[in-house]
Amino acid sequence: MKLVDMNVAEFISVLGSDAPAPGGGSASALAGSMGTALTMMVMNLTVGKKKYEEYDSQSREILKKMTKLNKQLVAIIDRDTEAFEGVSAVFSMPKQTEEEKEKRREAMQAALKTATLVPFEMMGIMVEAVNETKKAVGKSNINAASDLGVAVLNLKSGIQGAWLNVLINLSGVKDEEFVEQYRKEGQKRLDEGCKTADEVYEEILKII
Repeated sequence: MKLVDMNVAEFISVLGSDAPAPGGGSASALAGSMGTALTMMVMNLTVGKKKYEEYDSQSREILKKMTKLNKQLVAIIDRDTEAFEGVSAVFSMPKQTEEEKEKRREAMQAALKTATLVPFEMMGIMVEAVNETKKAVGKSNINAASDLGVAVLNLKSGIQGAWLNVLINLSGVKDEEFVEQYRKEGQKRLDEGCKTADEVYEEILKII
């Protein structure tokens, strides 16, 4: 059964079990998906409302973009666990001969790169979601302002969690150029996402 097909209680149960996956990566994607969903909710409570008519076009555009990002994050919940399972599968490969050992090493490096790229992609989606959420601050249903704050808190948590997963997988990658590239680009996404999320949170505090 896919993780996204589980009910909340089932997902939380398997997350807390001794199964190594799902773990922090899938949990980060879930946090991000909740963040995008909250922004979607606020936009749905804003569009079509006479009081916010001047922001209606922008609100609809934000809703459209957030719906797309939400679908991407929901899909990546399972993709992250699948990437981890790809790494785990390498340990069952034979390693008796030098040829087998070499194939095993190559498979491990490929699996670790995939397991790096998934949370890296996740970070990019969530940074975009934070930037979209920022556009709604002060231009959306005031009664749901706190929900925008919770949205960016979930997204920030997801970004930071995804970054940790990027780092732990990079630690096993031998390709120095690959490691340098994704450390640099990942740090950039982390800094941008967290900075914007903090700005939004502070603005929400002023509003409420």
